[in-house]
Amino acid sequence: MKHVWIGWLIVLTLTAHAARAQNDVNGRQKIESAKIGMITNRLNLTTDQAPQFWAIYNEYNGKKQELNRRVRQLNNESPRSNVNDDQLLNGLREVNATKQKLADLDNEYMSRFLKVITPAQLAELYKTEQVFNKMLLQRLNNQNK
Repeated sequence: MKHVWIGWLIVLTLTAHAARAQNDVNGRQKIESAKIGMITNRLNLTTDQAPQFWAIYNEYNGKKQELNRRVRQLNNESPRSNVNDDQLLNGLREVNATKQKLADLDNEYMSRFLKVITPAQLAELYKTEQVFNKMLLQRLNNQNK
């Protein structure tokens, strides 16, 4: 139990530093380090699981970030006044298709993860990612106030 508290303190400290360093060149790296620390702490990976898990996770996370970036890019494109309805619909369809690719990616990698970690660990991974993202957003909002 003592190790869990120490791990949480480290993660919170790293997260706080990462949020403060968002404009820093290394800001993204600090955020990723905090995320890795939190995932490592919460999944309790064995020494056999860890290298295989991180290889799969890094590949998955890279693809997921790329697709999320594309969705944000498409959503942030301001429609020009000379765009017709068909063009707008095509843009909306592209957003939906990209979101479907995200769902397909989750399904593809679920089976890959389950070859290395347990279903309980996979569920914890998804939960940890959500908790981390929520914590990060809260810290960024608090910092901007």
